[in-house]
Amino acid sequence: MQEIFSGLEEFGFNNLNEIKLYDDEKKDESQIKKSEEINEENFLYDKTYSCPVCNRSFKARAVKIGKIRLLGKDTDLMPLYDNINPLFYDVVICPYCGYGAMISYFDKIRSYQIELILKNITPKFKPKAYPNIYNVDIAIERYKYSLLNCAVKNSKSSEKAYNCLKLAWMYRLKKDSENELRFLEFALIGFKEAFEKESFPICNLDQHTLMYLIGEIARRLGKNDEALLWFGKVIVSRSVKPRIKDMAREQKELIKQGQL
Repeated sequence: MQEIFSGLEEFGFNNLNEIKLYDDEKKDESQIKKSEEINEENFLYDKTYSCPVCNRSFKARAVKIGKIRLLGKDTDLMPLYDNINPLFYDVVICPYCGYGAMISYFDKIRSYQIELILKNITPKFKPKAYPNIYNVDIAIERYKYSLLNCAVKNSKSSEKAYNCLKLAWMYRLKKDSENELRFLEFALIGFKEAFEKESFPICNLDQHTLMYLIGEIARRLGKNDEALLWFGKVIVSRSVKPRIKDMAREQKELIKQGQL
């Protein structure tokens, strides 16, 4: 085929054979998306919080609700997001007294717990500066700090378990199965204690959803007999939501097929 740019030699342009007017191959949407830089800063803002322990105001990074795009959920209810992961920003830490907790629990602290934080956290606390955009390693550090606060203030088993579950999710993102299973074990212990002693909803979960979650965590830990017991309770219940019952049946079938 005759070179389409021939005749431009007088303009000083020689050897233009490698210049193409169109790409030979069409780029699919995934290739185009990968080529575009996603600026996570556009999904974030500085939110003002009032610390329930020291009563001082401060700003912390937060994700704009309208920017969150949920793609789906893993079998243990781990949400999967596009563009930015709001789980990275779920822990709030007061830079003055050092109190830290997951967002849904930050304001839920009693007077005796405040005293425990002021006695055991505040004197040792050293504020730390973080970059504007968090990654999974920063998230792990902050979830562990939140868990430390849970231990110090004698939180309910459900809060400790939920904190551990989110740590397990973070390690899953890192493909660190050893630590993922480690924190799933802690989550299992806490959720079972919460199921026996706390009133519902627990961590915004109804009774059957928590039963399913306990069963699924047990399954992931290789505790198949225990998992089958919890899945069975979900399946035989008449008041369970159809979606949760179907999920329990699917995971029960995986166990029967010998799949992890």
